[in-house]
Amino acid sequence: MNVDALFQQGQTLLKRGQVLQARGVFEQVQRAAPQHFGAAHYLVQLRPNSPGALSHRGKLLFASGQFGAAVNDFDRVIALAPQNSEAPIYKGMALIGMRQDLAALQSFDLALRLDPSNAVTYNNRGIALSSLGQFEAAAQSLSKAIELGMQQAATFNNLAIALFNLKRFTEAISNYQKAFELNPDHPNLRGGLLNARTHICDWSNRQAAVDEICARVTLQQNVVTPFEMLAAVDSPPLHQITAQVYAKTKCPANPTLGPIAFRKPVERVRLGYYSADFHNHATAYLMAEMFERHDRSQFELIAFSFGPEAQDAMRTRLTAAFDQFVDARLMPELEIARLSRQMGIDIAVDLKGNTEDCRTGIFAARAAPVQVSYLGYPGSMGVDYMDYILADTTVIPEGNRQHYTEKVVCLPHCYQVNDRQRKVSERRFSLSEVGLPETGFVFCCFNNNYKITPPTFDGWMRILQRVEDSVLWLLQDNPLAAENLRKEAQARGVSPQRLVFAQRMPLDEHLARQKLADLFIDTLPYNAHTTTSDALWAGLPVLTCAGESFASRVAASLLKAIGLPELVTHSQQDFEDLAVELASQPQQLAAIREKLARNRLTTPLFDTELFTRNIEQAYKAMHQRHVAGLPPEHIILENGCPIADGVQA
Repeated sequence: MNVDALFQQGQTLLKRGQVLQARGVFEQVQRAAPQHFGAAHYLVQLRPNSPGALSHRGKLLFASGQFGAAVNDFDRVIALAPQNSEAPIYKGMALIGMRQDLAALQSFDLALRLDPSNAVTYNNRGIALSSLGQFEAAAQSLSKAIELGMQQAATFNNLAIALFNLKRFTEAISNYQKAFELNPDHPNLRGGLLNARTHICDWSNRQAAVDEICARVTLQQNVVTPFEMLAAVDSPPLHQITAQVYAKTKCPANPTLGPIAFRKPVERVRLGYYSADFHNHATAYLMAEMFERHDRSQFELIAFSFGPEAQDAMRTRLTAAFDQFVDARLMPELEIARLSRQMGIDIAVDLKGNTEDCRTGIFAARAAPVQVSYLGYPGSMGVDYMDYILADTTVIPEGNRQHYTEKVVCLPHCYQVNDRQRKVSERRFSLSEVGLPETGFVFCCFNNNYKITPPTFDGWMRILQRVEDSVLWLLQDNPLAAENLRKEAQARGVSPQRLVFAQRMPLDEHLARQKLADLFIDTLPYNAHTTTSDALWAGLPVLTCAGESFASRVAASLLKAIGLPELVTHSQQDFEDLAVELASQPQQLAAIREKLARNRLTTPLFDTELFTRNIEQAYKAMHQRHVAGLPPEHIILENGCPIADGVQA
């Protein structure tokens, strides 16, 4: 049967007014080719009140990613056939595709009232709940889907993600493994399993898993998320490929809104900052003062917040810092992009990147003529719709630019902003109350435990073996990680008692207790970032080993900006030797601490006013290129002056 010829016959009959005959032909086409959208569309026109016709077209719209149109069709089905339990399921899935998770949850709840034993509904309801951050309810819903027979890799994977976010790591790993047994090629499953194990410092078969992931990434397989890859390997090329592969599935360019119409320059450049972290969060702790110091005669600041409805002190401070604060929690990404255009945003700054709670779809739909990736994600987004990444010449040397899809804007000194108003508690901690011995050298690392890799830990243990009576003070993310790290120390001939674990506490007190440590020793390939700033602000020297990737060079950038390049090493052996030397030479370490104290408020790292002026020059250079009709280009700021492609911008 020639389906195309038959379809054309139906169109001809319709033009002649032979409606019944045309409908019969379109029905023939649909039976022969169920995915034929033209036939489905005409059948809805000819039978506008047919739930079957509307449902079929809605499914085709959903499959093609036209979620809004699909929702409209399923809404009509629900109105025409209130007992149809399938329509609210598909409507909910389309709403998830639009990031309208609350509305999706309501649709799934309707489906369950109609069919309380539908495993598919429970599975999708669990996905919506996870997106809303309701992980306990998500785990219950997904467990119910499995109980009802939906024992598929995707369902176990979804349950593992919910359990991971609940810090129920052992259960998460178990469900990842069940998913792996059913389908080892399920998207991002290998990375998720590795990441869950890494969070509890379970390094069994780690290197084989990392090697397998790297081999598959090289083949452009979707096996790991970009953020997980940063902590797995120190490889800018693999980081870029991972981001590119991930973006093709998760957030390809969305042309729905069309190109942005050229807007004549106005007196003030409109900066849009987009984040889920406008509350008591590491990003806000770094950026708050910069928002307050922006030159309002030249820039207008609009915040687009899609994080929790926080009522903390930081939210109050940030709300006052912006000209407008848009609560976009419940808005679909496409609508946030549309609103950004309506508000005339000139430069959209994504503060999340490929991290938890990101809303990359905003930028995929083009929220502004110029789009910038900054701070939240230390790597390339791997997409053409992000024009620039803010960096510096340390975190992205010129030779590494080829591994970034974005054009690189290098700020002077250091790319990372800092808030010099961060308070350090006046509380004076004693060694005993934090579990430290009264004598001996205190090494520390307050990085999240997932950043601790076997090579890093090997180096730390060799350092402890060379420095008698020393201890290593670590952050305790979870009890399992502490238990496993103690076992790993024992296996390397180091007494587990020489590892001391610190519980989380309010930031000002955490900064204060760091005064009890002697030297912060960093991780590789994912350095201390905000954690380095915290240590330096508290007066604690940080020793780092710089790698090849952005994530592995941040501490080096921070140390250079505060005038301590002597604490930046470039090999594991040099790192260990210098750690031992500083622990063995108290006068040398004391001199470094004194230098840090002198430099703390006199060097660029914590000069928020200087940083703000520099980033404003970067924004001006980007905006001027756009207004002049020039494409994005690498920009280096030297002495506050932007240089683009070797020529002053």
